[in-house]
Amino acid sequence: MIAPPPMAVLTVLLAGLLDVAFGEPPNAVHPVAWLGSLIAFLERRGPRDRPRAELAYGVVVVVVATGTAALAAVGVSFAVARLPWWLALPLGAVALKVSFSLRGLVGAGRYVQRTLDGDADAAREGLRALVSRDRDLTVPQVASAAIESLAENLSDSVVAPLLYYAFFGLAGAFVYRAVNTLDAMIGYHGRYEHLGKPAARLDDLANLLPARLTGLLLVALAFGRRTGAAAFEALRRQRRLSSSPNKLWTIAPMAGALRVQLAKPGSYTVGRGDRPLCAEVIGEAAAIVWVAGAIALAAAALLAGLLAAIVWR
Repeated sequence: MIAPPPMAVLTVLLAGLLDVAFGEPPNAVHPVAWLGSLIAFLERRGPRDRPRAELAYGVVVVVVATGTAALAAVGVSFAVARLPWWLALPLGAVALKVSFSLRGLVGAGRYVQRTLDGDADAAREGLRALVSRDRDLTVPQVASAAIESLAENLSDSVVAPLLYYAFFGLAGAFVYRAVNTLDAMIGYHGRYEHLGKPAARLDDLANLLPARLTGLLLVALAFGRRTGAAAFEALRRQRRLSSSPNKLWTIAPMAGALRVQLAKPGSYTVGRGDRPLCAEVIGEAAAIVWVAGAIALAAAALLAGLLAAIVWR
């Protein structure tokens, strides 16, 4: 259900203000945490050591999780639509806000930055809020992982849910959040090779456009740092060095923008490495993400208003 044009614009802008002002709600009342609990419940009851059964069950998990998210969004949208605008607007903004996280993303990166020089173990622990990596990383590897995660999650946690809200309303944002949560929990090789394959493939598809838009946005912002040419060159030459169709669309231009080399051991290496990786560079990456997130919010508000105007004509 698409909100009227003015309401769509104001909902995005107010959701952004709520995110900046308050960050993430506690897990006990966070719908994404509830969704994660549902996925974990379903995963525990899945078949083991039977590839075909695991693959089929993986499809069931995807359908149940995304269907639940869609139903919740439609229910909220219909309830909000029946309220006076002065009540519908804040409630709609709260509902949208839980589908994305800009302040939380930047805050996690800043924590790694603050602790990296004085307490590397705390930085490694803080890194877990951003990405799953081995605990025995060196200081430069911790910095690299933090910067990579800031870049990749700019697309996953900010640009993508806002983009899907603009196109499909709250249901689009919620379903995307379900898809991305599924991928984060079961969409990887090893134990979830077959069970998580449907989630991983759907996440790849859902992120095709958001990742590319985010990469181009990072290149544009790099020109403000006078590193735009390096960011574009890294994107052009290195975006295909990972098996993921989307990952390096954001990480490569971030490496070029910062003039550093980012690497996941055994997977990829991007950037030229003109500067050493350190806490300061994490801070620069976080600052870029803040600005990019603000631009994404403004662009999503404008796009949501334009598309709503078409629907409501």
